[in-house]
Amino acid sequence: MTHGSVLYHRHDSIVTLTLNRPETLNAMNEAMMGEMERILIELEADTAVRAVVLTGAGRAFSSGGDQKRSGESPLSFFEGDLGGALIERLNRCILRMQRLQKPIVGSINGVAAGAGLNIALATDLRIAADTARFGEVFARVGLVPDGGGTYFLPRLVGTAKAMEMILLADIIDAQEALRIGLVSRVVPAEQLQHETLKLAERLAQGPTVAYGLAKTGLYQGLGMSLEDVLNMEARNQAIAARTPDRAEGVAAFREKRPPRFTGRAGASPAR
Repeated sequence: MTHGSVLYHRHDSIVTLTLNRPETLNAMNEAMMGEMERILIELEADTAVRAVVLTGAGRAFSSGGDQKRSGESPLSFFEGDLGGALIERLNRCILRMQRLQKPIVGSINGVAAGAGLNIALATDLRIAADTARFGEVFARVGLVPDGGGTYFLPRLVGTAKAMEMILLADIIDAQEALRIGLVSRVVPAEQLQHETLKLAERLAQGPTVAYGLAKTGLYQGLGMSLEDVLNMEARNQAIAARTPDRAEGVAAFREKRPPRFTGRAGASPAR
């Protein structure tokens, strides 16, 4: 797909989604989030997709909510669309990203501010260009974080640093984002696309079912007791142990070769 407010590009088992309103620094509006939600629903059902990349067009990842939008009416983007204003659509996208049973890589190519930062924080791994900038800038316009900012930020950088970022609304650079744990990697801007693809390819060759279970366990476990987490881990492990990838992993270990994971669910063949 080469047009629209969210571009869709597929390379083997990797899908890249590009926020595509470069003239507004990819500011989010209802149409963009409606398109994003539609694509995420499709990705949930597409078992051939094993990794997803989220990035921005032009010189920004996303500058946040479009402050100039006006008179947006509930629009339908797919059958069963619940409609809703921008923040409602954004919230549904954030939930679908966290629940997607395959890894999402945030490729932060430029400024990620406000809700634009928070949708980046909803990805599972974040790699940033050395020219990227980050900010919880809501206080600058008399607002509070939305899009999961008060959920993700303290879990990544700690409560004290999250409070500082929210109250002072300062912009930080990529190296500071790396230092505090907001992103996991920083690379030269001209290498971002290449390094992102390398990371996505590595994930796409991994045990997709196990990745999905680990992702679910990690996020759900944040709000559970230790006993409940242990029980959940046991259930997830039982599911992972019955996949073909588990059998392949054991065989590869015994044969001293790299595993060839397929990402398929279902019972593993007898060996």
